[in-house]
Amino acid sequence: MAEGTQGKPPSKTVVNWAGDHQFDGGRASGGPAIRLDGSAGTGPSPVDAIGIALASCTGVDVVDILAKRRTPLESLRMEVNAERADATPARIVAIDIQYHIKGAGIERAHAERAIELAITKYCSVGSSIDPAIPVRWTLHLEE
Repeated sequence: MAEGTQGKPPSKTVVNWAGDHQFDGGRASGGPAIRLDGSAGTGPSPVDAIGIALASCTGVDVVDILAKRRTPLESLRMEVNAERADATPARIVAIDIQYHIKGAGIERAHAERAIELAITKYCSVGSSIDPAIPVRWTLHLEE
């Protein structure tokens, strides 16, 4: 079978213009929507949304991997810095994610492995980003 014909169904979304640089998007089948704002006044910008999507996607995997190790998280916060080109278009040229993890019994080596697997193997958002864009990360393991 051709790539993309197995596994999960396609992601189908609808995006509606809400005026100015604002757009509301969500699943085509209905449900909650998110506001993206090119001016970043009423919601994150579309570029911000790429960083949010990447962090959220890897975060899901980190939560699941550590839970399978029987070391569930108490908290997880990710700070994303998407470096942009000084040109038009001002595309993303590098992404840095700081993972702030807190949880009883979580060992640094296991948390680092969970992050590495999330970024390099499991996250579909990360796998969809141009491989020429480096995704770097650091871990802050909180007591």
